[in-house]
Amino acid sequence: MNRLIARALVLASVASAGLGSVSAHADTLSIQITEYMYNGLGTSSIGEFVEFTNLSGSAIDMTGWSFDDNTRTAGSQSLSAFGVVAAGESVILTDDTATSFRTRWSLAGTVKVIGGNTNNLGRADEVNLYNASNVLVDRMTYDDQLLGGTRTSGVSATVLFANLGLNLTASTVAAAVSDSYGSIKNTTGVGEIANPGFYYSANGTSPVPVPAAAWLMVSGLGALGAMARRRRQA
Repeated sequence: MNRLIARALVLASVASAGLGSVSAHADTLSIQITEYMYNGLGTSSIGEFVEFTNLSGSAIDMTGWSFDDNTRTAGSQSLSAFGVVAAGESVILTDDTATSFRTRWSLAGTVKVIGGNTNNLGRADEVNLYNASNVLVDRMTYDDQLLGGTRTSGVSATVLFANLGLNLTASTVAAAVSDSYGSIKNTTGVGEIANPGFYYSANGTSPVPVPAAAWLMVSGLGALGAMARRRRQA
C-alpha cells in the first residue's frame, strides 16, 4: 500500500470515531514531530533523525525555531536553516551530514535536511520543538523500556495522525519494510528501516485534509494509487 493511500485510511479511521474531534484536532496542528529514530546503525551509531511536518495547511517560517532533547532548553539546536516550510512539507534533523542522509534514504535534494545535530537522543529521551519565541510547539517523551514505546534503534517510529501533538509515545508505529507508511531499508546496507521526508503521502506536499476530504480520498483509492505511482516514477 502506498503512503498516500495509507494516509487516507488513517484519516478516515479517525473520522469514523467522530468527525468533530478530527476537525478540532486538525485545526490545532502546526509543525509537528511525525517520526524519529534515536539510534542509527552507522559508525558510532550515526544516522539518528527527527522528522518535523507542517500540518497546519499554511506555510510556516521556521527561522528562529529550535530543537532540544530532555534538557528542555529552547535555542539549543537551531532549525533556522529550514526556512519557510510549505503546508504538508516534512523536514529532517539528523546527526549525519545532510548529503549523506539524503544518499542513505534516496531523498531528493529538495527535501530539507539539517545535519550535524549534536543534541543526540538516547533510548529514553525527549524531542522538544520550540518556535521563534522559544515557546514549546510539540514534545515527544519516549522510553521503550518503561513507557512501552517503539524501540527506535535502527528502526523509526511514526506518530499516528490522531495522536500528533499529544505526546503519546505508546501510540507510535515501528517501521517495517513495505508497510502502509512506505517504509524502506536504506541504501547503505546497514539495515535501517524508516520513511523520512514523507508523512502519509507520496511526496510530502499534501496538507492534512478536513474530514470530508478524508472520505473523498478513501472513495478514490484507485486514483490515488495511480497518482502516487506517477509521482514515484517522476
